[in-house]
Amino acid sequence: MAGFRSLARQVRDPRCDLALRRYSLRKCLERFAPYGHRATWDHLCSRAGFGPEDRSPDPARLVAALVELEEARSVWLAYEAGFAERRKKEKHDGLRRPGSVDDWHRLTWGGFGVAWCDDPRVHPGEPLAEVLRRLISALEREPGAVCPVCDGERLVWKYELDHEPSTGPVCVDCGILVPRPVLTPEALADARRGRQLVSA
Repeated sequence: MAGFRSLARQVRDPRCDLALRRYSLRKCLERFAPYGHRATWDHLCSRAGFGPEDRSPDPARLVAALVELEEARSVWLAYEAGFAERRKKEKHDGLRRPGSVDDWHRLTWGGFGVAWCDDPRVHPGEPLAEVLRRLISALEREPGAVCPVCDGERLVWKYELDHEPSTGPVCVDCGILVPRPVLTPEALADARRGRQLVSA
């Protein structure tokens, strides 16, 4: 089974058939898809300017989509390396029990579904790398009451999500399943009760 980098090489290779290049980009999403496979594909297509069902997209547009995906993957891999180093130090210092961020991180190792979007057509419009930077920043500071990606105040608790965890606070504005560790207990309770959050 090919890894992300070898699939990326196929996307860039002008000697490869266009269908293979498109297929290889789709296969990259099996290795790294921050919004989930379908939502990440929809995001990349819209940002690069070709349709999700387009079987013959402009090769330059395929590469543009790949570049955005690679940049986001670099951001996430750097975060994971820092996370692993921190946990190693904590274990060395005797802190064996992981915290809530660690529990969340365990479910997203490798970057799949980091900012899960259950509806593949509703996702942030910003570049993937920027979305991940905002999410990582939120994970590294005190919990807040709004979506860490778009500052949206409308969070609603959704059930039967096609993801683990299968329930949680979803931002109405950008569509992401907001990681629970970035929200205050009050914000989580309000989302569960169906209240829309308002800034203080």
